[in-house]
Amino acid sequence: MVRTKMVPLPPPWDAIFGPLRGDAADGFIVVGQIGQSLDGRVATTSGRSHYINGPGGLAHLHRLRAIVDAVVVGVGTALTDDPQLTVRHVAGRNPARVVIDPGARLPAAAKMFARDGARRLVVTAHDVKPQLPAGIEIVELETFQRRIAPEAILSALHERGLRRILIEGGAETVSRFLVANCLDRLHVVVAPIIMGTGRPSFNLPPIERLQDALRAPMKIHQLDGDVLFDCDLTAQRRAIGAAKTSM
Repeated sequence: MVRTKMVPLPPPWDAIFGPLRGDAADGFIVVGQIGQSLDGRVATTSGRSHYINGPGGLAHLHRLRAIVDAVVVGVGTALTDDPQLTVRHVAGRNPARVVIDPGARLPAAAKMFARDGARRLVVTAHDVKPQLPAGIEIVELETFQRRIAPEAILSALHERGLRRILIEGGAETVSRFLVANCLDRLHVVVAPIIMGTGRPSFNLPPIERLQDALRAPMKIHQLDGDVLFDCDLTAQRRAIGAAKTSM
């Protein structure tokens, strides 16, 4: 079973990352991360997002990667941004890199598939056979309308020893994990810019009344020019699949 080595964190990082270093009842800690503009945009209309957040927000993202077992992105983000998903701006270990790719669209030359010692996993549909280099772990799961349920993804990662999970993007993927009540924390890092138009931070079901809005306990932290909203979602997080009986 993979465990990130825990060492004391200096202030103020313990206040931010301390809640991610324990264990929930089912052995998971799952955090979602969104970097956005002041008006709630994660990219331009053409998909450009490098870089909405400043150095403080970028360092925060890399610190998140350094303390988790695995970082997860959807195939849309992997195709658009071709991210490395490594720890480069802070000291730490590269996490396992996971892409949700039901249709096997991501090419073998993607940067996240680079051989650097970190585990690389592709979560795909059970009836799809990705053509990928040796060493990349293929996780075949059932789909519904060509989508894979967030709970099923987390259960599969749990079975493979990955317990502390970062859902990094994109907005659609983070939204699906949020709607499925599969997040312990949600980190929203807001940059002091107004884009006007662009791709929104979240895609959530509509509500009829303001009383139905999600109101989670929240702490606010300054990250140089950016502001982090740390939302505590543990009260609504559902127990995850196989992990329910493994503790």
